[in-house]
Amino acid sequence: MEDPVLLTGAGGSVGEAILQGLGDEYDWRLMFHSPPATEPDHEYLVGDVVDEETVREAVAGVGAIIHLAGDPRPSAPWASVLSNNIDGTQKMYEAAVDTGVERFVYASSNHAVGAYETDERTPEMYRTGDDYRLDGTEFPRPGNLYGVSKATGEVLGRYYHDEHDISVCNIRIGNLTEGHPPIDYERGQAMWLSYRDCAHIHECALEADYDFEIVYGISDNDRKYYSIERAKDALGYEPKDNSAEWDGDERID
Repeated sequence: MEDPVLLTGAGGSVGEAILQGLGDEYDWRLMFHSPPATEPDHEYLVGDVVDEETVREAVAGVGAIIHLAGDPRPSAPWASVLSNNIDGTQKMYEAAVDTGVERFVYASSNHAVGAYETDERTPEMYRTGDDYRLDGTEFPRPGNLYGVSKATGEVLGRYYHDEHDISVCNIRIGNLTEGHPPIDYERGQAMWLSYRDCAHIHECALEADYDFEIVYGISDNDRKYYSIERAKDALGYEPKDNSAEWDGDERID
């Protein structure tokens, strides 16, 4: 990709994983909500995604956007998700189409479908195979207002793709941790996304040929709540990690 890639929310853990794995692979422009603690190795700016002038400055001249910025708290109140997650995402899309950006990768979340885990789709059913796993074709079913904002971000992407032909990939990111899966947390292990698989799936989203996609961003764990078959088929995703290969914080040889 010749033009820079804009990475919003660059100071968070997902941004850290992406830059850790792909920092030398692209010409990055980073957007931080607050000044970074250390000077980044890439071009950057500090600003708020709800500020239209800042957003247009960030988007100018880039070829693709990975949009991570927003309030990441599952308990975030409505005022915050409305402003930071929904309005900020709409402003980013509007600037993208106005400036001719061709690709938009959106950090969605498993919280967009979190309420499926509360009744008929029990953990036992998830273990029986892909017939029972969520695969991205299901209707959103958020379990909190943060999830509502992520589902709304996906719908915004559908609209901007249909109206303006921008390529959109929504990645429903699972439980991202560095080094090893969550310890003594079965649900987190089933939803685990390693740092290197996080970088890889975003690289796939930057490079693959697609129109509009919703995929799950988790590693290739033996036990899964979500199917990664669409990510493999549409993006060429080839995850390397599996939470079953770990015992606590030690990898099983």
